[in-house]
Amino acid sequence: MTGDHDEDLDLAVRLLAGTPTHEGRDPLMLRQWALTAEEFGSRMAPDPGPVRVVEQDGGLAAGLLARYRSRPPVVEIYVDTVDRAERLIAERDWRHWFPVGSVRAAALAHERAHAWLHHAHVRAEFKRALGHTALRLGRRRLYAHVAGADELAAHAYARAACGLGRSPLLLTEALAAAVSCESEK
Repeated sequence: MTGDHDEDLDLAVRLLAGTPTHEGRDPLMLRQWALTAEEFGSRMAPDPGPVRVVEQDGGLAAGLLARYRSRPPVVEIYVDTVDRAERLIAERDWRHWFPVGSVRAAALAHERAHAWLHHAHVRAEFKRALGHTALRLGRRRLYAHVAGADELAAHAYARAACGLGRSPLLLTEALAAAVSCESEK
């Protein structure tokens, strides 16, 4: 494992730990779920079919970069947030991790991953991989949802699909902090 991967995994664990349903959970369990979600996401092969994309403003005010809506299937890209993220990458000298244009590409890949995770067979496979058991009857197990894990899988897919040097989770966290500071001024 590289130092960058360890840092990305630490970010992922923090995301899970900050999720209200995970308060008090064993940090090692959260780390294992984060690692499993990253591995699952980086191996996913979502349907390459066309997805309707709508570009609009208002993402900075709403705290959104992109969003997948299932009915009807559409990905909303917030161009003001994409522009701010591209400027943030330049400000932080992160172009070696996030090439020009990669924010939009990663956002589309991320939302495509969320759409893929909506499929029942993918969701069931993901739950089995995470192994969070809600109920056991003899040899049968009912797997529970792990809140936040789908977000980690989508980030991992976007990183792999776009060939990024770091997880988009790093950019998401930095962008949220930057926008928060700017709105307080």
